[in-house]
Amino acid sequence: MNQKISVFLILFSTGYLYLSFQLKEYPYVPVDSDLVPKALGILLIGLAVLLFFDKSSESDEERKKRVVPKKEILVLVSVGGMIFLYIFLFEGLGFLLTTALFVFFCSWFLGYKKWLSNALVSIIFPSVLYYLFNYLLQIRLPQGLLPF
Repeated sequence: MNQKISVFLILFSTGYLYLSFQLKEYPYVPVDSDLVPKALGILLIGLAVLLFFDKSSESDEERKKRVVPKKEILVLVSVGGMIFLYIFLFEGLGFLLTTALFVFFCSWFLGYKKWLSNALVSIIFPSVLYYLFNYLLQIRLPQGLLPF
């Protein structure tokens, strides 16, 4: 089973790496936007190769832990839908708005019902990331509707 999964992961990461090498390069930027995707693709290939040669076997107890209850599958699908919506709106609305909305509603959906805490985290977290990437690392994130 590990070999089948690792072959799939190697093929997936090869395609992912091909697409990441197609990303546009920006002049005058110390760290370009393709660095993280390339590093992740190479890391995924390395881990898939390690998985291919892994000889450990799974016990019955470990198999029982892996079974996902049906009600949790609905939660997983819903969060997956939120991620797709996040990706769809990312370029148009921008990083700050999209990430703030995603963090707020995903946290609320997963059971964190304290509105004030969710609102503060959903505003502070993407703001810090936006400042870090745009002004310290010089990696431009999509502005979207906001003027900065």
